[in-house]
Amino acid sequence: MMIETIYIARHGFRSNWIDPNCGSPTGLPRDHPLAAYGETQAQELAAYFQALPVSKRPTAIFSSPLYRCLQTALPVASALNVPIYAEHGIAEWYSPVAPGTGLHPRPKAASELRAYFPEIDPSWSSVWYPPREGEDVEQVHARVNGLLELLVPEVESRFSDKHKCILLVSHAATVIALCRGLLAQPDMPLRVGCCSLSTFIRKPGAVGVLGAWEAKVLADGSHLKDGTSRDWGFEDIEISNGKVINDIGIPGTEYLADDTCGPQIQRSSL
Repeated sequence: MMIETIYIARHGFRSNWIDPNCGSPTGLPRDHPLAAYGETQAQELAAYFQALPVSKRPTAIFSSPLYRCLQTALPVASALNVPIYAEHGIAEWYSPVAPGTGLHPRPKAASELRAYFPEIDPSWSSVWYPPREGEDVEQVHARVNGLLELLVPEVESRFSDKHKCILLVSHAATVIALCRGLLAQPDMPLRVGCCSLSTFIRKPGAVGVLGAWEAKVLADGSHLKDGTSRDWGFEDIEISNGKVINDIGIPGTEYLADDTCGPQIQRSSL
């Protein structure tokens, strides 16, 4: 069975937007939890899916391994009794690190994240890892396109006829790149708010992954009592021609090598 529907949600409202000193439950820098308002949004997302006909509900969730995304995925997984798989390929986008400042943080492996979210199924191995040196706008789109071209057939192959509908839970920039990739519209204007939802249906007879989908809704917030909040788009940070201001790496990582990035499985294009 092929995947017929892909749902894509952004995580809920982050606690550090209210309290910059909120800290990180995992100890990983920048791994902030949801605010109480964000947890409510995640519950509203779960209620939306629970109200759908059984045939339209996602049967697997692929989440960024960052805490706020796993927190957003958890109520859906609990309501629908479906597994959560941690996929690094849909993790946060970080702009390129300034030279000599180190690397960006990398979330823990699924087996370690189960200490915080026992609902994670550790049997899934991420098919892609973002570079810890960061990415410009073109590079994050290339990463996400590569991820999609591996993830969709891998799910279909590995789980056979089990998953007709899946949910991806990610971050604003990554969500936008995912939506653009599925539609093969790399310059499509799009802003996404917290816990907004996009729905894609595979076109009849479509071949491949990129461009093989039709958008039913994009960054929709009608399932949220207060609608979407804190929307974001690439135009908020882009300087020109896909370039962005460099970011600062994590102190103490200046001499580490970025030894794991890019595709983690190979798939023939034949």
